[in-house]
Amino acid sequence: MAGPRSPKGRARLVLSRLAEEYPEALCELDHRNAYELIAATILSAQCTDARVNSVTPALFARYPTPEDLAAADPAEVEAIVKPTGFYRNKTKSLIGMANGLVDRFGGEVPTRMGDLTSLPGVARKTANVVRSVAFGLPGLPVDTHVLRLSARLGLTEQDDPVKVETELNAMIPARERGAFSLRMILHGRRVCLARKPRCDQCVLNDFCPSSRV
Repeated sequence: MAGPRSPKGRARLVLSRLAEEYPEALCELDHRNAYELIAATILSAQCTDARVNSVTPALFARYPTPEDLAAADPAEVEAIVKPTGFYRNKTKSLIGMANGLVDRFGGEVPTRMGDLTSLPGVARKTANVVRSVAFGLPGLPVDTHVLRLSARLGLTEQDDPVKVETELNAMIPARERGAFSLRMILHGRRVCLARKPRCDQCVLNDFCPSSRV
């Protein structure tokens, strides 16, 4: 049977197939609340989730609230987050984010996209992670895995994350966007690898335009 010809048709099939393959789409960044998730996501830039998860217990033990982090000594934060790389910039973002929460949002993580992206270190990807994972709101984080898979699957010809998000949002129901992104990320990490995709193991290979099978 021929596969779907349109990007929207392929997106619907990707959505259903990956839901079967990864029924529990969970964020792999350890967190207990929205504050911890936003901090962990900032740290995850160009770093593995496993490495972030090895650092955040000490960070959150030392700075359990935005108020604590806002008043932190940058040198102490740098020492904790150094293993995640780019630790000076990440420390600046973390402390700036915490100050933004305290000064403008009463120490609470906001839910609106515009409010989230007004915080230092928080771009649309991080904001979408927080909205979808912490609050159960529509949000489709576009990371390198989502970018790569979207292109290989012929869902979009765009390479800008914001434009890719816009196109995917038009094809994925709002309530499914967060889980769709998480499943695309899992599939990108386990099967549709950057250098050597495992097409023979892929549940999408019968209609993927890039399949090598």
